[in-house]
Amino acid sequence: MVIDNTKMHEFIGKVVSEWGAAEGALITFIGDRLGLFKAMAESGQLTSDELAKKTDTHPRIIKEWLAAQAAGGYVIYDKASDTYTLPEEHAVALTDESSPVYVAGFYQSLVSLFKDEEKIIEAFKTGKGLGWGDHHHYLYEGTARFFKPNYVANLTSNWIPALDSVEDKLKKGGAKVADVGCGHGASTILMAKAYPNSNFIGFDSHKPSIERARELATKENLQNVKFDVAKSTDYPGDDYDLVAFFDCFHDMGDPRGAARHVLETLRKKNGTWMLVEPFANDKLEDNLNPLGRVFYSVSSIVCVPASLNEDGPGLGAQAGEQKISEIIKSSGFSKFRRATQTPFNLVFEAKP
Repeated sequence: MVIDNTKMHEFIGKVVSEWGAAEGALITFIGDRLGLFKAMAESGQLTSDELAKKTDTHPRIIKEWLAAQAAGGYVIYDKASDTYTLPEEHAVALTDESSPVYVAGFYQSLVSLFKDEEKIIEAFKTGKGLGWGDHHHYLYEGTARFFKPNYVANLTSNWIPALDSVEDKLKKGGAKVADVGCGHGASTILMAKAYPNSNFIGFDSHKPSIERARELATKENLQNVKFDVAKSTDYPGDDYDLVAFFDCFHDMGDPRGAARHVLETLRKKNGTWMLVEPFANDKLEDNLNPLGRVFYSVSSIVCVPASLNEDGPGLGAQAGEQKISEIIKSSGFSKFRRATQTPFNLVFEAKP
């Protein structure tokens, strides 16, 4: 075997960079939990002692944390004044929950996966899978925090308007909408607030998520939304004008059964099924990029094991349009199309 030392050292350099990224994910989450980024966002230049005092944390550890964040390019270090600054652009992404680029929730979900290491290893060995509800609660909380800004930015301004005749129905009022796999209900609540004259019900098989969704809806004082525990293959009701699946179809144990149930529960003449899925090309080689790496990685740890836990096909987060189209058309839908997309999502429309 002949070793190319240049290639080997390039790879070792990549490995070292990823060590820092992996450790950086944890300390970034710690910064989120302790309010370190929010304190910096409000204060301009700070010494490590000043940040520690503002956040009631230990100054020596905060000094090390700031050095690591400066080395990673998250904060800026000024040698002359021995101070650290969180750039405004970084502050928006790390602290502004109303921004479409808010990313802090993803760090929480990342940390959850390390907490579940032994369960994940067992799933890899046995193929028996790992249910969504068997993960650490950080996964549900982090996922809700991470997805919500994207929904705020796109759901009512881009995705629903891209559907055929749906927005007019929702605005006119009297429309009946099911949000299946709703999690903490961010998408359901957004739609209910945007279209107060229509009625929305969120379904999820994970009871703690439904309980949290109910709490959030109560805080919003919404009268046109409710939440119930149900699976994608047996949620109640019929004659829905719109059924929505947000970032969940590929996780399901029985996606074909879910598709058939949607068809049964939709209004036959002009009902619409909207599916929002992670962005993916149909061929693996076309997904070998940074975004594809993120999606394949989380899919191997969360999405595929969740499906296998229910003896499902394990579609995975990179299932792609062609595969999803095949499942939906074979389940009885006559129309299927890509309605719109973002750099992170594909939005599909299916009709009976």
